[in-house]
Amino acid sequence: MARVITFGTFDVFHVGHVNIFKRAREYGSSLIVGVSSDELNINKKGRAPIYSLKSRMEIIEAIKYVDEVFVEESLELKRQYILDKKADVLVMGNDWEGRFDEFKDICEVRYLPRTPSVSTTEIIEVIRDIR
Repeated sequence: MARVITFGTFDVFHVGHVNIFKRAREYGSSLIVGVSSDELNINKKGRAPIYSLKSRMEIIEAIKYVDEVFVEESLELKRQYILDKKADVLVMGNDWEGRFDEFKDICEVRYLPRTPSVSTTEIIEVIRDIR
């Protein structure tokens, strides 16, 4: 059966994260999750995650749909991560639609719909507004 891989920061964990893991796992027998390092998140989003890498990895490791977790240090290494983990399917949220098509030569690429009305960025903004 296929090995599935996905990537993300997974900060301020919410039901949308659970949904993407659950749906991604349906495409194979195992799910591998690359968790963005704090440095990568700062470079990618211009801010540090709320939770540390260690905490985020512990949360992801505890999810029943996830079989393996590793640190994603660089966006430029995504192809190598897919090859190293022997992934057959790359799953990402559809907010990334088309951005990972370059990997179709080494694996199937799927973009899944995001859970409506929930995102880490929106949660952080709501919390900031409350203060």
